[in-house]
Amino acid sequence: MELLKRLLFPVIMVLLAIGFWSSPQLQQIAAGVAIFLFGMLSLERGFQSFSGGLMEQLLQRFTRTTPRALSFGVISTTLMQSSSLVSVLTISFLSAGLINLMAGLGVIFGANLGTTTGAWLIAGFGLSINLAQLAMPMLVFGVMLLFQPNQTRAGIGHILAGIGFLFMGIDYMKEGFATLQSGLDLSSISPGGFTSLLLYTLFGAVATVVMQSSHATLVLTLTALAAGHVQYMDALALAVGANIGTTVTAILGALSANVAGKRLALGHLLFNLVTGAVALVFMPVLSWLVNESAGLLGISADNYTLKLALFHTLFNLLGVLIMVPRLSQLQAFLERKVPEREISRQQPQYLSQAALETPQAAVAVTRSESARLYRSAASVMIHGLGWEPEEFLRGQPLALLADHSRPGQRSDIQLSYEQEVKGLYSAIVSFISSAREKTSGRADEQLRELRAADHHLIQAIKGVKHLQRNLLQYLHSPNADMAGAYRHQREQIASVLRAIEDVRQTSDVLESRLALDHQMLLVEREREQSDSLVESLIRAHRITPEMATSLMTDKGYTQDVCNALLNAARYLFIDEQVPQAETPENLQLEKTDLSAISQKLDEQRDDSDRPANGV
Repeated sequence: MELLKRLLFPVIMVLLAIGFWSSPQLQQIAAGVAIFLFGMLSLERGFQSFSGGLMEQLLQRFTRTTPRALSFGVISTTLMQSSSLVSVLTISFLSAGLINLMAGLGVIFGANLGTTTGAWLIAGFGLSINLAQLAMPMLVFGVMLLFQPNQTRAGIGHILAGIGFLFMGIDYMKEGFATLQSGLDLSSISPGGFTSLLLYTLFGAVATVVMQSSHATLVLTLTALAAGHVQYMDALALAVGANIGTTVTAILGALSANVAGKRLALGHLLFNLVTGAVALVFMPVLSWLVNESAGLLGISADNYTLKLALFHTLFNLLGVLIMVPRLSQLQAFLERKVPEREISRQQPQYLSQAALETPQAAVAVTRSESARLYRSAASVMIHGLGWEPEEFLRGQPLALLADHSRPGQRSDIQLSYEQEVKGLYSAIVSFISSAREKTSGRADEQLRELRAADHHLIQAIKGVKHLQRNLLQYLHSPNADMAGAYRHQREQIASVLRAIEDVRQTSDVLESRLALDHQMLLVEREREQSDSLVESLIRAHRITPEMATSLMTDKGYTQDVCNALLNAARYLFIDEQVPQAETPENLQLEKTDLSAISQKLDEQRDDSDRPANGV
């Protein structure tokens, strides 16, 4: 596709140069198209400056049912006059898992219907009034606001300037066609019949692919139709072709998306192809329906521009009526044709360029990918401590777990880190760096917290790596005190990992915070007691000074591992929408309260870890 664009670009430039040389009117029409497209870009940039707020919240809230998703697509596209922006937002949210495929398809189908409102505005008002007079003040105020440092004002400036350029582009095209006498009179080359429909459908599709905007193709068609350079039936075919041409844009936009985004693009392609095919096959019926509806709406028989707008609405509505009742079958078809692919632990599953389009989607995919990183990191650490990860995570009491630790036969944590963690961690860090360039406020803070959480996980793996050598040696030491001390250190890390797994299954924020606070208190208490324990063992000559040195050093590693895991869990699994610094007052418990909770939870843990036979 990129090669095709490179080859077409010089050809288009040469054709435009020839056209400019042969016809001054063509220059004005082409300039009008260029100004219109620039206005579309400015309008999209203006609405994108408000991303990360109301637009994303509405998209997530109003897509829980198919009718609401359709309505959202229609209304948002009507307001923004940009189906491409709505499509980008939908693909980014779908890629992030914030909405499901059914909702995404509903939004896209609604957006197709919402694009028809632009044709009504242009046909009803844009071709009958002096748009240049309206464009001038919008451009002046828009450009003034663009230079304001405030993001909101700059966004409004982009929107005003975009509308101004749209109006000016339409006016240029209208004037160009009005003065064009020859050279681009397409009505003279219409072969008539079904061949003409196919030919002009192809024209419309190619024009939309070249300009990357069905709005521009439709405006060009409306202005040419108003000036009499295109016959009415050929203009209908051009409108169908414009819809089909948008599928190429959708496919290009999905190239950087994950499996969910590709499914949505394929669904969009099928919708436009089916709608276009039905419109072409039943063109006589639709043309009759347009004439009958025009009479009921008070549209005169010779007002072809409004009748074109009505046709554009009717055939898109027909596509919605055909496809929506079959959404379930379409979803099953898309999932079958675009299956989930097997992804290794080193490869990111959720990160995609499409998710970078909105801050909320970027945060969501980073959180999901960081959760995968946690699972890989926990597996490496559990295996390094001498247990099988799958058996450990099933929740059996530690006393019943098979102990695979053997002195001198330690697992290579560095190799496991290289094979299972490092690549994914690097991908997340790189993605966060790219995402933070486009985010600010709370979204930027969330990304910073997630990066900190991932760093804590890496530090926890390093701590277990340092601990492992002495741990595996002394767990099987003939010195019962050293064996017991190291067994206790291993169980301390296991207790933290188990607590985090419980937090991941708990939806209550207060309960989750208390569980982690309890673990934090236990880690602090172990630190306070460790020094006195080692001193008592030395005084009783039960361990040598060399053993004491190793034990104290490794207790420090154990403390670091536990703290790193708990800090990572706070950012990853608790209260995703509220910064950790904004802890409600009712969660700021006194140390005496935590001690009481600690004692109670210790008793519960002892009961759960006791073997069923009471031994």
